[in-house]
Amino acid sequence: MPVEQITFPGHAGTALAARLDLPNGPVLATALFAHCFTCSKNIPAARRIAARLASMGIAVLRFDFTGLGHSEGEFANTSFSSNVADLIAAAQYLNDRDMAPDLLIGHSLGGAAVLRARSSIPSIKGVVTIGAPFDPGHVAHNFESSLPEIKDKGSAEVQLGGRPFIISQDFVDDIRAAALEPAISQLHAALLVLHAPQDTVVGIDNAAQIFTTAKHPKSFVTLDDADHLISRSEDAEYAAGVIATWAGRYIDLAAPAPPPGAPEGILRVTEVSPDGFLQDVQSGPDHHTYADEPIAYGGSNLGQSPYAFVSAGLGACTSMTIRMYARRKAWPLTGISVEISHNKVHAQDATTGNPSRIDQFIRVIDLQGNLSAEQRNRLLEIADKCPVHRTLEHGARVVTQLRNNQSPN
Repeated sequence: MPVEQITFPGHAGTALAARLDLPNGPVLATALFAHCFTCSKNIPAARRIAARLASMGIAVLRFDFTGLGHSEGEFANTSFSSNVADLIAAAQYLNDRDMAPDLLIGHSLGGAAVLRARSSIPSIKGVVTIGAPFDPGHVAHNFESSLPEIKDKGSAEVQLGGRPFIISQDFVDDIRAAALEPAISQLHAALLVLHAPQDTVVGIDNAAQIFTTAKHPKSFVTLDDADHLISRSEDAEYAAGVIATWAGRYIDLAAPAPPPGAPEGILRVTEVSPDGFLQDVQSGPDHHTYADEPIAYGGSNLGQSPYAFVSAGLGACTSMTIRMYARRKAWPLTGISVEISHNKVHAQDATTGNPSRIDQFIRVIDLQGNLSAEQRNRLLEIADKCPVHRTLEHGARVVTQLRNNQSPN
């Protein structure tokens, strides 16, 4: 998908590094993502969520807070309040591009920041928190042993995630004073709370407090045994799918009319990661699924294989074609089931006389209802008139074009 590497001025005027993930098609909405404490815009969970939303037509801006990642400024001079101000600056940047954000997503302390920033971003329709603390002061437990030194000297170097950071007393005072209850109770936007019961960094009780304080519409979804950073790919996939589905209820994702000659619109398949074979399959803003390969073939088995999708198309088309005919004839057909199996067989076994191997689809049709033998035989004949069946038997022309765009890494 298209990506823009951009910078915009943060709360102090320093340049903040950002990544704008854009849909391949029209931009139907915009989301703003805030990362976790001392993390960056490129953590796996942020990448996956951005890719999933972009496949729905939602552009996603994720950026490094002041002093983190590729952004300018000194982390030692930042605070929770400055993070909130950076978020507001990011929203202003999007607004200046006529892409005012509809959705705020925040992970960990970033979740607390989006809750606080919401009142200053009027375009927001939905807010999502992932493993967020109810009290921003909670993050102080990450450097609790250094608090006496910070108080005594005004600041101290602490190790967070194996990296050194300077934490100032002003930062400590700011997070301790940052009460979120008023902001949450007056959110005036739909809220989705995502949290893992076994999160050892930010306990599940934080999610309960956020959810209880908020007014409807609000939703809570557990992330089961995910860790705080949502580091496992299957957990990131689940979180991304939940956010994408939920967002569709509160954000208008009405797509423009499909292009001429393509009445079903454009179906886009996007690689999730260079590792493995998992693919996002998006058909317009409303229909999404995954394609993958079995684990034995190097995949993660999170979706159907490509040939399974072909089989599904044949089975679905067969059932629909039979139903349309039976409905027109007013025959007592009460149910249809189609089983498809796919294999490669020698062409001569398929009576073609060609020694090469070809694809064979075996279709077993179960027709329920008080049908005569004549009616059943006729419906079996109608099954062969299924358009997908005809395409498979007669072949199709595939025209391949290379899109002339260069996306930065």
